[in-house]
Amino acid sequence: MKLTILGCHSATPRTNTNPTSQVLEIKNHMFLIDCGEGTQVELRRHKIKFSRIKHIFVSHLHGDHYFGLVGLISTFRLLTRETELHIYAPKGLKEVITLQMKLSDSWTNYPLIFHELDSKKSELIFEDDKVEVHTVPLDHRVYTNGFLFKEKPDERKLDMKAVLKANINMAYFRKLKQGADVVNDDGELIKNETVTLDPRPTKSYAYCSDTKYSEEIIPIIKKADVLYHESTFLNKNEDLCEVTKHSTAKQAATIAKKASVKTLVLGHYSTRYNGYGLFKKEAQEVFENVLLAKDGVSFEF
Repeated sequence: MKLTILGCHSATPRTNTNPTSQVLEIKNHMFLIDCGEGTQVELRRHKIKFSRIKHIFVSHLHGDHYFGLVGLISTFRLLTRETELHIYAPKGLKEVITLQMKLSDSWTNYPLIFHELDSKKSELIFEDDKVEVHTVPLDHRVYTNGFLFKEKPDERKLDMKAVLKANINMAYFRKLKQGADVVNDDGELIKNETVTLDPRPTKSYAYCSDTKYSEEIIPIIKKADVLYHESTFLNKNEDLCEVTKHSTAKQAATIAKKASVKTLVLGHYSTRYNGYGLFKKEAQEVFENVLLAKDGVSFEF
């Protein structure tokens, strides 16, 4: 599982900071999460292939999380894309993008499919044989979701020495990989766990964009391998959280601790601060395993 931060700052873009966007590579998928202004430039800068992006997840309709989307959609068109593009976003984004394309007479030459979200409860919005994605309802000034990406288990691995010793016909190898018990050539029932090995552990990634401190998300993201949680403010500006419905680094760490996640990634920093060190320091007063998102940084988990 690889996470590439394209942008991790709040509000407006600057020459040295980009608004929110990131790419999650998980089980051969490449998911784009949020699409702030300048996203396609950062995709090119980090040599991420446009053609691999087939699913885009937008947390909410504040500009620093989606103003780069119509430009990316237009570029896909100019590159003569043919593959479907699925966009999972709050209800209303389809209307915005459709109007922009209509007025510029630049309809896509590839299937553009919107999955409009309006539920205030967590729901499954994407699933295939490798990954499933659930929404994480957040508490912000407009309707907002985070997203929980969960790998599905791989097939079990054959312990070939044990398989041969148990005299199992190769016709049953597929069933063994799927976890079934089988009958060997001697008519004996062979328990699956005696001839197979556990697959590698599955991984999960919880993305929580703009939100005030909310313990309601804890049951949804419980024991995630990685949690990205916004940390717009330092503790000295905690009073701004209620008004803006954002969080501090310490509040993000509290969520991480209570949810028993393995790693916390901080991001969405207010540009009022110089540097990131204090964000990590304040978070580690509560939760030890903290990483700092920075534009252009990749993490391998």
